[in-house]
Amino acid sequence: MTLRIGIAGISGRMGIFLAEEAAADASLAGGISHSRPGPAGAPLFPDITALAAESDVVIDFTHASTVRAHAEALAKTETPWVLGTTGYGPEDLAAVAVAAEVIPVIASPNFCTGVNLLLLLAEKLGHALPASQYDAEILEMHHRQKVDAPSGTALAIGRAVALGRGVKLEEVMVSGRDGATGGRKDGEIGFATLRGGQVVGSHTLLFTAGDEQISLTHHAFDRRVFASGAVRAALWLHAQPAGLYGMRDFLKL
Repeated sequence: MTLRIGIAGISGRMGIFLAEEAAADASLAGGISHSRPGPAGAPLFPDITALAAESDVVIDFTHASTVRAHAEALAKTETPWVLGTTGYGPEDLAAVAVAAEVIPVIASPNFCTGVNLLLLLAEKLGHALPASQYDAEILEMHHRQKVDAPSGTALAIGRAVALGRGVKLEEVMVSGRDGATGGRKDGEIGFATLRGGQVVGSHTLLFTAGDEQISLTHHAFDRRVFASGAVRAALWLHAQPAGLYGMRDFLKL
């Protein structure tokens, strides 16, 4: 049986790519859109519940404000959920975890294979390089329309470094340095955010000591790389039991 994939936010820039990839690798069930028509020939449904009822798995790249409602609806219809939305908070994450008790959910700020390999290396370097000697800084740039800052991927990199160091990111994170005094403190993980043009996504992690610097950089040149990864994750997720998964589970890292 061909897997039917539904796309939440099908008329958005990512939604259009997701629809194309879903149609190529599986079957496009259709989507929901509250702003403009979706791709030609793609069925549009009035809400997430109606879409889920006609889908074997739903891919969701919408907005943080929809996370809790989508979690509840997809749990009720028992529809597996690929969540690529970023910028949501602790209450939203709790709703995702509740849904994952009923359905398989894979949530990731980035479905690109290269980025997830970078996250693995970030954790290993965070563990290997003493925080008192190596300053960790994360630089990211995205297109001018991007809403959340730092990006979800940048935060994921920061969490990977913090995990390697055995600390919580929230306790050592510094985003922007306006008005900062006293220089940089040991163990801080800094973030710098750039926005401009139509940059798809660029992330650099720097570990800088007094006598050397190590850098890891990933550039995304085409949004299709995220769509392709999300559809591949959807094909994998459909066969999994209920639970909350990440890209490491899918990539077997």
